[in-house]
Amino acid sequence: MTTSSAALIEARGLTVRFGTITALDGLDLSAPAGQVLAVLGPNGAGKTTLVRTIATLVQPTSGDLCVLGHHVADQASQVRFDIGLAGQFAAVEPTMTGRENLEMTARLFGHGRRAAAAAAQAVINQLDLGEVAERRCSTYSGGQKRRLDLGASLVGAPRLLLLDEPTTGLDPMSRREVWDAVRRLVAGGTDVLLTTHYLDEANELADQVVIIDHGRAVASGTLADLKASVGRDVIDMAVVDPDAATAAARVLEDVTSTPARIDGVNRRISAVCSGGPTQLAATITRLDQTRIAVEEIGLRRPTLDEVFATLTASSTSSNASDSALQPAGLAATSTTRSTSAISSSGRIARP
Repeated sequence: MTTSSAALIEARGLTVRFGTITALDGLDLSAPAGQVLAVLGPNGAGKTTLVRTIATLVQPTSGDLCVLGHHVADQASQVRFDIGLAGQFAAVEPTMTGRENLEMTARLFGHGRRAAAAAAQAVINQLDLGEVAERRCSTYSGGQKRRLDLGASLVGAPRLLLLDEPTTGLDPMSRREVWDAVRRLVAGGTDVLLTTHYLDEANELADQVVIIDHGRAVASGTLADLKASVGRDVIDMAVVDPDAATAAARVLEDVTSTPARIDGVNRRISAVCSGGPTQLAATITRLDQTRIAVEEIGLRRPTLDEVFATLTASSTSSNASDSALQPAGLAATSTTRSTSAISSSGRIARP
């Protein structure tokens, strides 16, 4: 395998244990280069351990892991040469300016004084940091610090940038700033692997998505692949009277035999259905019989959070043995027990 044709990430049976705790449990993953890969999962799913293993900060207990064609076990130096890492918290020196932070990092990468200044300026231009480059970082907003932290990971010109939950704790405007910065990096030719438990973040940035839970892959593929893998439509409606939302949800649950989701703010109710137009017609009839007025009703494809809920719900079989647990494909589901839930903010969490 040559690096020019190598996959971005190639894992086979990747297992990482810390004492009695298994953080990654036989993970299989293949991600093509030239795309943004989002690794989704709740807290404790193994996302950060995967990033740290890719970055050669953690040694695999067993299995195989290649990054851009290089084995992390015996080619760690080459892997480190090819990657940049931005952890969960922005690591910037607050008493220095943004430019000074970048130049210092470039010098640590081995650049001379002139090369470090040139690398810092290139990153400032790339991430649109010109207006704040000469300010002390203690005056930066959360989004500006995060963008500067991304920049520090880029001064070594990595082929792959690892972002571990890049927008955790940021306000909506700062999150948008980071998303825009990531898009500029990708447009400039940098491959990106990001971990997140924000489903909208994956929707915004990712070409490929891998959902992991309890250290195993639940499913992987493009967003369209994952939505198609569920193989079902969603009946979605908006009621005229907000007080009728609960009654409408009961109708929807009776017809589809699946839990309904209520968005009280927008007066919307939705549920996954297996019967498509037939169940839609039945729902309309029941709503008419119960005199529940709706502004609109129709079928649509599931959103990513609905896909996540369906895939993890299908992984709760307690009778499956370890030998029956298969790595994820485009439409695969895991038999690992999942206790995940999705909050109203779209963030995956454990109850």
